[in-house]
Amino acid sequence: MSGIEPNRDKPGHEDDATVLVVDDDLAIRDGVESLLRSVDLPVITYVSAQAFLNAELPSAPCCLVLDVRMPGLSGLDLQSELAKEDVRIPIIFVTGHGDIPMAVRALKAGAVNFLTKPFRDQDLLDAVIPALDLARRQHRQERRRSDVHSRFSGLTRREQEVMRYVVAGRVNKQIAYDLGISEVTAKIHRSNLMRKMAARSVLELVRMAEDLGMLPPA
Repeated sequence: MSGIEPNRDKPGHEDDATVLVVDDDLAIRDGVESLLRSVDLPVITYVSAQAFLNAELPSAPCCLVLDVRMPGLSGLDLQSELAKEDVRIPIIFVTGHGDIPMAVRALKAGAVNFLTKPFRDQDLLDAVIPALDLARRQHRQERRRSDVHSRFSGLTRREQEVMRYVVAGRVNKQIAYDLGISEVTAKIHRSNLMRKMAARSVLELVRMAEDLGMLPPA
């Protein structure tokens, strides 16, 4: 599968938060696009789930307004494909043939809302606005994690090793003993890694370690 990775060549600005619409019904696509543009929201429409998969996602935060029943891949199929590829995007399902089991399946799989056609304009806006807010939060978290990973990769192997000891609560004397180095050397490594990670405290370093997956589950 190709084309569902965001464009990372340039950073997306949160003010460019975009609504992606996937629906095989031209009237629905045009109506939703017209509504969202009337409130100054950028919109990109797709005629099918496959067309969406073949496209490149914007780098800015996005939410997805997704039809359930379409020729070829269904909306639920697309939701599954995105989950497999770890593409996190808030999904609002819309359908003219919805039923409770279908809605439950979609919501359990992570959809943020489920609307039945025909829906009121205000109902769609009431679903899209919080979905975009969620997308912005996720976008900030992802950028923070990416930044932390980049800083960590800039540490020397020994500094990475010392960081693991620091976030585990070890003091310089213990780190020196465990690594077979002098306490002064341990202190220097610790100071260097704190500077390179831009961590102002051990607590902040621990939060970064969480982003890196260095800490065991609580």
